[in-house]
Amino acid sequence: MTDILCRRRTLLAGAAAGLAATMLDTRFAFAADPTGSRDVFVLLSLRGGFDGLSAIVPAADSSYYTLRPTIGVPQRQLLAGDGFFGLHPALAPLLPYWQNGTFGAVHAAGQPTPNRSHFAAMEELERAAPGTAIRTGWLDRVLGGFGSPGGFGGVSIGSPRPARVLAGAAPHLGVSSIDGFKLDGDVDGRPLAATMAAMYQGAPDALATTTGQMLGALGAVKKLQAAGYTPAVTYPATDLGNALKDVARLVKAGVGLRTATLDCGDWDMHEDLGAAVAGKRYYDKLNALASALAAFAADLGPDGLRRVTLVTISEFGRRAAQNGSAGLDHGYGNAMLLLGGNVKGGKVYGRWPGLAPAQLIDGDLAVTTDYRSVIAEILRVRCGLADSSSVFPGVATSSLGLVAA
Repeated sequence: MTDILCRRRTLLAGAAAGLAATMLDTRFAFAADPTGSRDVFVLLSLRGGFDGLSAIVPAADSSYYTLRPTIGVPQRQLLAGDGFFGLHPALAPLLPYWQNGTFGAVHAAGQPTPNRSHFAAMEELERAAPGTAIRTGWLDRVLGGFGSPGGFGGVSIGSPRPARVLAGAAPHLGVSSIDGFKLDGDVDGRPLAATMAAMYQGAPDALATTTGQMLGALGAVKKLQAAGYTPAVTYPATDLGNALKDVARLVKAGVGLRTATLDCGDWDMHEDLGAAVAGKRYYDKLNALASALAAFAADLGPDGLRRVTLVTISEFGRRAAQNGSAGLDHGYGNAMLLLGGNVKGGKVYGRWPGLAPAQLIDGDLAVTTDYRSVIAEILRVRCGLADSSSVFPGVATSSLGLVAA
């Protein structure tokens, strides 16, 4: 079992992904793209607790260097300084996008209350409805607001199990990769997919619709695999690079993609974070992230990038002060990264709370911008979600002006 299309009761959750040679109904996957000029929303989860204070450095806040005497990024190494913030040198692959205004950041962003448990914080981050009985993932609720698009409306790439942020009733697809997508047991001379199509013909809608969407997705992928894909650039040979390449492939194929979600883990750096030079732990990890994102943007090209807005989230930031192991423990406030042709980039958004002792929250960077309000603004302005109240109950949409209308 590899990849799974989920809908309502997760019917056919054992039908794994990959494609077989079959005659399948492709109307779901190859219907006219309903987004029109709306952006594809790409969510990149930086799991483990991303250190936003090292990526987007508040160099003009003197407390930063007091708190991080050996791992603070020296001002002379920062890129694209605006007089207050500067970029970590490992973000160099993204510098052209910062300079042309398609890459930006929101600082001091995060959840409404601190939560330093990886599991609990990620669950709350993906549910995004504290204080309520809602148990679905917020990206599932976004798809519901779009009218629950089937087929490739919502895709989780890089894992056979869809991300928890997609948990709920709206149709969504979990794929390890496009080229590895198949239905287990469907082989030449034994057309399991065709058998399933016949079996569910005339079945109640709850069954027939789910089956049709799964088979439609399989048929769509069969066409993609047959066509092959040669990206415009060489991606890094990493899990993230491969996943982003598949997102770009789906965007350019015009299969009706509305949202995509993918992960980049291993940000939990309690020790030996390292100086801001190649070969050190954080530098290499951040540079790998930047290289994959830069390849994604270059592969899409200016026209393709204008159809995409990518946002990063993480369960929490890191402590403001380094620990005794030259690393950083679990913190609170963080930076969100934004990439897309309609992003008003080249700047850092949000209200900076400061890093002086009285300005910290139990030793952590305070949160002045709810991450949900950032996402709500992008979904409203760029993705056609008119009302985000059912997605993020009780949260006002930000008015930071992050993206062009």
